[in-house]
Amino acid sequence: MNNRTRHSPSSHESDEQRAAYDDGYAHPAPVEQFFADQEAPRRGRRPQSAKAKKRRRLRRTVVMLVVLLLFAGTVYGVALMLRDMLGLNDVTDYAGPGGEETVFSVTEGAGALAIGTGLESADIVADSETFVEALAAIADGREVQPGEYEMRLQMPAADAAEALLGDDPSLVSYAAVARDLRQGEVFDILSTSTGIPRAEFDALAAAPTQFGLPPQALSLEGYLHPGEYRFDVDASATDIITEMVKATTDRLADDGVTDPAEQYRILTIASIVQAEAQQGDYATVAGAINNRLTPGNTETSGFIQSDATVTYGLGKRSYQITDEEKQDTSNPYNTYANPGLPKGPIGSPGDDAIDATVNPADVPFYFWVTVDLDTGETKFSETYAEHLRYVDEYLAWCTDHPGRCD
Repeated sequence: MNNRTRHSPSSHESDEQRAAYDDGYAHPAPVEQFFADQEAPRRGRRPQSAKAKKRRRLRRTVVMLVVLLLFAGTVYGVALMLRDMLGLNDVTDYAGPGGEETVFSVTEGAGALAIGTGLESADIVADSETFVEALAAIADGREVQPGEYEMRLQMPAADAAEALLGDDPSLVSYAAVARDLRQGEVFDILSTSTGIPRAEFDALAAAPTQFGLPPQALSLEGYLHPGEYRFDVDASATDIITEMVKATTDRLADDGVTDPAEQYRILTIASIVQAEAQQGDYATVAGAINNRLTPGNTETSGFIQSDATVTYGLGKRSYQITDEEKQDTSNPYNTYANPGLPKGPIGSPGDDAIDATVNPADVPFYFWVTVDLDTGETKFSETYAEHLRYVDEYLAWCTDHPGRCD
């Protein structure tokens, strides 16, 4: 016995249909019946409301917006990455007008690319290639001449190009005078810069009162103010010295010192401060010198005892002087053998040293010694016994650094 289901034909089926079903097997319902069965449930559903359709459309819109935003964000991120990789985010020009003043040197034979590279390295222009393009746009056959140019940091490339092509450095003589240089060293710089013979400057120094110096001045020493100068090419030796002396006296006047004799005294002390101390110790050394010069002090009895003054009088630069040289009273700059100030300044003091001398620190010290020539570490003391211990530190440093204390 099998489990096949028999079909009982309905009474309205034809004889042929009944015969076909009477074969002992189950048969599927007619196709029309299948679709009728499928449609029946659909006709039973309630139609969707307008509100539901609106919600469905809104959901589709939100999904599309999210997709679009994600796509846009991805494209933007890729664009930024490509800009970084290609260097498109780099600043190629400054808006201007430029910042702090600076001096830019153009060497003999330097071409546009080399000049642009130098300008970029000095942060005068943002990009060397942009500068080269700006220079080519206005050059019209002209070339940048070697020399020193006054410029500004972070200039627009076009302004930098104009500054280099517009100024002719041959119209000025550039001279850089460092602090603590002696008169002869300054004259050598001036002569090299201007082409004026050194002898002309020496002759002027032999008659310093013509520049307003007091009668006790032995030369122009101390009055040749440190700094960068751009002298007109037609300037004479007298013009140049007048400008430098005025720079010194103007600085003293700014500090309230206008009397020529007092200016000379301040410059003499300031030149010792410049030669003996590190910048951070200027005011302390100036105070110690004032203590030494105070009448009645029993520690130094009015002797400054500066090695720098002795070596100046000997015409040499050295950290080492002999006992015989310290005892030589014929040296007018020997502050070991002669009490009080030397006969005059021993070099060109800078503004900071002048300021510190006019306003010295109120300290109890009489002695100072630099115990490390590399770092400039200086130790101060009130008594000679303490000072000798610091001198031993200096001598030990010299032993550990052969040749540095010569």
